[in-house]
Amino acid sequence: MITVTGATGNIGRTLVEMLAAGGEEVVAVSRRDRPAGPAAGVRWLRGSAGDAAGMRAALDGSRALFLLLGGELNSRGESPDALLDVVAGAGVERIVLVSSQAGATRPEAPAYARLRAFEAAVRASGREFTILRPGGFASNALAWAESVRTRRTVLAPFGDVALPVVDPADIAAVAAATLREDGHAGRVYELTGPEPISPRGQARALSAALGEEVAFVELSREEAHAAMARFMPEEAVTGTLDVLGEPLPAERRVSPDVETVLHRPAAPFASWAARNLPAFA
Repeated sequence: MITVTGATGNIGRTLVEMLAAGGEEVVAVSRRDRPAGPAAGVRWLRGSAGDAAGMRAALDGSRALFLLLGGELNSRGESPDALLDVVAGAGVERIVLVSSQAGATRPEAPAYARLRAFEAAVRASGREFTILRPGGFASNALAWAESVRTRRTVLAPFGDVALPVVDPADIAAVAAATLREDGHAGRVYELTGPEPISPRGQARALSAALGEEVAFVELSREEAHAAMARFMPEEAVTGTLDVLGEPLPAERRVSPDVETVLHRPAAPFASWAARNLPAFA
């Protein structure tokens, strides 16, 4: 049995489907209601990785745990050791943790301190572990969905700064492989897309998918900060804008790790856009 936290999110929802389709018994843990549709082999529980005591029932009998913090849990909450003690007590053998590329490339940045703490706790847990460090998500483009639907416009800062954003479905596929297969113990995989693409380039990809022109309007850092601060903590806003506006060479690099694990190339942004076109139409 495999326990998946964040089971209704961009990664977790796809991961649950992949594992169930592969014949795995899955315990899907989410703070949101379970999605509609077939759920053969999936048991849904309301909960969160941020509630260690509440995770006991979700971990009972599981051999592997997919651990994703998500939302505010990336910046605050219980000590990582509280959850890892429950994991050890349940007899879980394998942990796959979703961390962040920037947690490694920017080791002093406060925005990623909690993810670094979880990495350290997982390493010290005595469990077999794999750490996934994705870069920026292609799905962050969903923040533009309303403006694209209503005005055929993308508004974003740093219009010509290109980063190799990763399709969350590729993160899910790598997670499924590392949860089910041997040979990944102790590995750290940096997950990116196959090529750097700028926000202006993403707007062009959306134009091509829609068959209509999508305009690009560049925001100042200050304008982007004000918009993001409405739903993100200050340290997360600052950290995100630093990466988007002044990426380090390591953050611009295309990693081979998706292809190494999946034996196929990582999906480009255009593929993600075509698959998620209804959100923008």
